[in-house]
Amino acid sequence: MPSAANLIVGCSSAPSASGAERMLIRFVHRKHYEACLAELKAIGFRTLKMLPYSRLISAHVDPARKQAIAALKRHPHVHSVEADGRAAAHALASPLRSARPARSASVRADHPRKRKSPIPWNVCRVQAPAVWPLTKGACVKVAILDTGIGPNPDLRVAGGINTITGGSYRDDNGHGTHVAGIAAARGAKGRQFGVAPRAALYAVKVLDATGSGYISDIIDGIEWCIRNRMQVINMSFGLLGGESPALHAAIRQAYKRGIVLVASAGNNGPFNPALDAPASYPQTLAVAASTRSNRIAPYSSRGKRLLITAPGNLIRSTKPGDGYAIMSGTSMAAPHVAGGAALLLARYPGIGPKSLACKLRRAARMLPGYSTRAQGAGLLQLARAAGAGKPCRKRKRP
Repeated sequence: MPSAANLIVGCSSAPSASGAERMLIRFVHRKHYEACLAELKAIGFRTLKMLPYSRLISAHVDPARKQAIAALKRHPHVHSVEADGRAAAHALASPLRSARPARSASVRADHPRKRKSPIPWNVCRVQAPAVWPLTKGACVKVAILDTGIGPNPDLRVAGGINTITGGSYRDDNGHGTHVAGIAAARGAKGRQFGVAPRAALYAVKVLDATGSGYISDIIDGIEWCIRNRMQVINMSFGLLGGESPALHAAIRQAYKRGIVLVASAGNNGPFNPALDAPASYPQTLAVAASTRSNRIAPYSSRGKRLLITAPGNLIRSTKPGDGYAIMSGTSMAAPHVAGGAALLLARYPGIGPKSLACKLRRAARMLPGYSTRAQGAGLLQLARAAGAGKPCRKRKRP
């Protein structure tokens, strides 16, 4: 029987070849993975990615070489072969826009000092300020798997990685910076607060300037989080091609290490039969989006695995450079839960993902008129989950 390495070479294709596709080859045991890598290295074959925790190799293949691909799938050392598909951010398609349009070229109307309160309505709605006398999430490591973060003066990035190119993890899209600000904007010098303003933010750039990325880059980011002992991972994106056993396996690994995994439900509305992956996986905390009037956003995906709901419509948060922007989507709902998880981890050190999810579920407030398929346990309520005092008073709209 040919070795797995020989079969990979036999079905491989040059990246520039017409019809070339990226594939993920997962091995049964670590020793099989390492032996295949050694053989490929010896013959000078270059793979796209090598992912040791997941025992994965990503490589370009020629889909026309069906016999070689079928033989690779049947090889006793190979667990599975699947397409290295794409994922996309869960923000709505409308462009990133400034929170308030400038009145003149010399005056920035969205400057933080123009705002009456540094605590936005959505952060108050999930009761985060009521928890801050107890903790603001200090030292809890929150990884934002997204398009990168910043720079923005209201965000302090403790570290990170670019799994796409190995270069900078700065945000070249805007989505990741917006998500990071909801989770952990610091609110310094009158600027806007996020849910956990003292959490340690880490930028894990797995999505490119278009807001999309390959599954292998996402798995690479999850493995980095495992190695660097992240405590919370926010994933405001969904797979474009359905399920990925390889991604699910990586998420299970992170869950076993005690990492809280938060995922946005998707923007497919009430008629989609299921949540997007990875929110559909039982190891993640799946989050639906609500509006300022406490209604489920019409675009928010429905599904039986929904855990909870958080504000996601017309959310003002940080943008690259300076100032703020308004965006909508379940992408914006998820980081409320990621920030809330950071507060609970600081409040209850050692709590595991399952117990944390239970606290969130029990403390949530059901929104009238919606089933659990639309809202999960209801609206995120952090004061009760953390055993804190009274939540902040309802503020009038500016």
